Amino acid sequence: MSRNPNTQKKPHDKSGHRAFFGRVAGKRLHRGQQLLFEELLPELEIILPENGRFETKRIPGRRGHEKILEIGYGGGEHLARLAMENPETDFIGCEVFTGGIGKMLQKIKTHDIGNISLFTSDAYRLLKALPDASIAKCHLLYPDPWPKTRHNKRRFVSPTTLEELARVMTGGGRFYFATDIEDYANWTLAHMLRQNQFEWQVSARPGFWHVPFAGWQPTRYEIKARRQGRNRSFYLSFVRV
Repeated sequence: MSRNPNTQKKPHDKSGHRAFFGRVAGKRLHRGQQLLFEELLPELEIILPENGRFETKRIPGRRGHEKILEIGYGGGEHLARLAMENPETDFIGCEVFTGGIGKMLQKIKTHDIGNISLFTSDAYRLLKALPDASIAKCHLLYPDPWPKTRHNKRRFVSPTTLEELARVMTGGGRFYFATDIEDYANWTLAHMLRQNQFEWQVSARPGFWHVPFAGWQPTRYEIKARRQGRNRSFYLSFVRV
């Protein structure tokens, strides 16, 4: 039976972890995207082992190649660009929204990108499954801010997720976080400073947290935010110690 991405449901996590996303489908996929879900996605999709943990030699991608993770890649422009610029690196993209997955599949097909694997469920489940010290870098760019106080617990940055992120990252690995929501930037920085497994990369340059990462190109979301009057973003970088 072929997969119908328009009827995907939110995964249920028996551990009590609350998914950081609210929906998985919007507009129906057009026929081309539907075909990519049926024909291309099975070749790229990461399926968790039955015991819930990957052995080191079974981690997705090529053995011995550096692994970079992007959580919530949206339309995929950042992930696709990095993958094309770094063909010797393996990339893992996590996204649950079917529209974003469809756009990512189109980019992979159009540009013949061969170094991306995709996980289409809650990224926390993937973090739990990955081996220790298996990820060199992680990008969390413009995640859903869940601005209402009663929804803050859905934010991806939390003690629970940071504990798993620290476990799977290599020593000296980098975690990149970007948002245009000041409250979420403050939230993330507060959570990161409360633990001792990551070190904030501080600069003497005034307002350095508004300076994009090296080699940064604005995402589609960022461009849209500027048009809507949100004229500054926060770029936070942390090193796994």
